[in-house]
Amino acid sequence: MGQCGITSSKTVLVFLNLIFWAAAGILCYVGAYVFITYDDYDHFFEDVYTLIPAVIIIAVGTLLFIIGLIGCCATIRESRCGLATFVVILMLVFVTEVVVVVLGYIYRAKVEDEVDHSIQKVYDEYNGTNTDAPSRAIDYVQRQLHCCGIHNFSDWKNTRWFKESRNNSVPLSCCKPNASNCTGSLAHPGDLYPEGCEALVVKKLKEIMMYVIWAALTFAAIQMLGMLCACVVLCRRSRDPTYELLIAGGMYA
Repeated sequence: MGQCGITSSKTVLVFLNLIFWAAAGILCYVGAYVFITYDDYDHFFEDVYTLIPAVIIIAVGTLLFIIGLIGCCATIRESRCGLATFVVILMLVFVTEVVVVVLGYIYRAKVEDEVDHSIQKVYDEYNGTNTDAPSRAIDYVQRQLHCCGIHNFSDWKNTRWFKESRNNSVPLSCCKPNASNCTGSLAHPGDLYPEGCEALVVKKLKEIMMYVIWAALTFAAIQMLGMLCACVVLCRRSRDPTYELLIAGGMYA
């Protein structure tokens, strides 16, 4: 019965190391996705420290690939030194992922205040040209999130661009896709997106941060199982003189 348990632990550990390689790719993807999305919304969120969880996630993903390699070699060779190193590194990564979760929640709570602080300034800087970064950012967000203005399309009346253009219209990025002849005129409000962008930008940024949090939590749980299995193999290998290697001819260390 005991031998069955130890063999099961070793088998699960080998399988978990394969999962760690997959996890490394997923975590790097999540971190890259956060970077790319932040680049689209950075004008609405000026605190670059929000990217810290994404940086850590990418670093953890890279480290997980190395951990998977160490874990596979240590488990197949059943090296005491290798397994001990594997457990220590997993513990450090686990602590790091807990830090990511905490930072994720902290920055997620700050999103609304950050967007509220900066969004008015971005709209005031809009000039309608494609070469202007704030203008491109606003047009992109309005098209992607199907919104117009800060709270609704009437907010454009308070912008410098609206007052200077004097044509009683909003940018074409406010037009609904099915409004074929839309010119952005406020005389035809049915052609415009009714919802403001501030709430949707906040929602989008919070969703992105939740991706980071859930990714860190999920793989932290998997790592706990990996540490448990490695500890079972280590303890049994040290205490049981009849310990049986996973692969015949394996080397002790």
